[in-house]
Amino acid sequence: MPPRNKKPLKASTDLASVFFALGDKTRLQLIAVLCAGGALSIAQLTAGTDVTRQAVTKHLRMMADAGLVKDIKVGRERLWQFEPGAMEEARLSLETIGRQWEQALGRLKVSLED
Repeated sequence: MPPRNKKPLKASTDLASVFFALGDKTRLQLIAVLCAGGALSIAQLTAGTDVTRQAVTKHLRMMADAGLVKDIKVGRERLWQFEPGAMEEARLSLETIGRQWEQALGRLKVSLED
């Protein structure tokens, strides 16, 4: 029997928003920058890129809705930071699916060997 997770996995519709948010090249790049750089402003996130501030704002809002990032207000500035919880839930979900596939393939192999 596979080990039980401490927390139940999110409903598939919640995880779908996480996977959808991660399915875009720009959003993946933003996640990578936020993971490496901590909390950053939109100006910092757009520096050196061809992506507009408006586009980054739209991507950040979508990722915030999926629980991947959050904004914090520091003085008059709004900073964005990575939130690992949703990503961890997605990882756990993929691990569970992977174990289920391994078990199914194991049963198939046993049935074919008989």
